[in-house]
This record gives sequence, structure tokens and C-alpha cells, in this order.
Amino acid sequence: MSFTVRPARTSDVPLIQELCEPLVQKRILLGKERVVFYESVQEFRVAVDDSLPPEAPEALIGCGALHVIWDELGEVRTLAVADNWLHRGVGHAILDDIEEKARALGLTKLFCLTFETEFFGRHGFKPIGEELVAPEVYAELVRSQDEGIAEFLDLARVKPNTLGNTRMLKLL
Repeated sequence: MSFTVRPARTSDVPLIQELCEPLVQKRILLGKERVVFYESVQEFRVAVDDSLPPEAPEALIGCGALHVIWDELGEVRTLAVADNWLHRGVGHAILDDIEEKARALGLTKLFCLTFETEFFGRHGFKPIGEELVAPEVYAELVRSQDEGIAEFLDLARVKPNTLGNTRMLKLL
């Protein structure tokens, strides 16, 4: 079985949300309203099953997003793979594609909040502590309304480490 990783399209948004929903129910991913997926569709990469027509709902088998946080720092968000495609390289291909996009944008660090520490560890991510950015960058980031950045900064307005996952960083 083969698959292709490509940029997400607006028509993929309902399928991305559907793919993520079981992981939200298991408290592995944070739930998002559909409007949030549409607002960030340009950040998403999707994996599609090459053996199915592209318009078939089951053709979308994985997704992941790259969110730029600051000049050199990005976050891997919403990495999900359909259960029947787990352990077939889909997550690795999406993450590789996200890393390539990050480098093309000039990012030198990638951050993630994850339960999948072994998976991200195989890609060179390492667990990190609380001090993630210089104080002057923190002062700028704290102005963001993005809840992901608030969680990244561990701000009081979000529950500390909402899901109990691990902060990891990779130098590109």
C-alpha cells in the first residue's frame, strides 16, 4: 500500500477533524473547532492513500501541521494517523515533510508537546525543561492570542500541561 504526503486543501478540513476526533476523545490531542482547522489549513500536510480516489473520505490517512512561533522556532501540531495505517511509515513521512518545510522557512528549532516520546525521539527530538525562549522573546510571545503558544509558554490562562504530555525540541 502506498501513500502520498501533500499540502492540505480546504476540502480536507472535515476529514482532518474526523481523523483527529478519536485522539481527542482519548485525550491525546486537544479538541479544536472546525473554524480553527480552516484558519490553519495552510499549515497542514496530509497523507493520502494512493489506491483510493482522492475524493474518497477514507483516502485521507494522516495529518500534521507546522505552526511558526517565532523567527527560528516552529511547533509540530496535530500529528495523527488512521489506526489501520499505524506502523506503516505515515507519521514518519508527514513529520519528515514538516521538517523539510520548516527548514525552507528558515526555522532552526522544532517544538512539540507529545505522549509519543519514542516516535519523536527517533526523529531527533529531546525532552526539554521550562525555559524555552529568551526573556525578550517571551515578552513578545506572551502577547499572542494563540492557545498553543500559551500552552507552549505554560501561561496561567491555560491549564498547566493540559494533557500531561512531554515538551520536546529538535534542532534542525
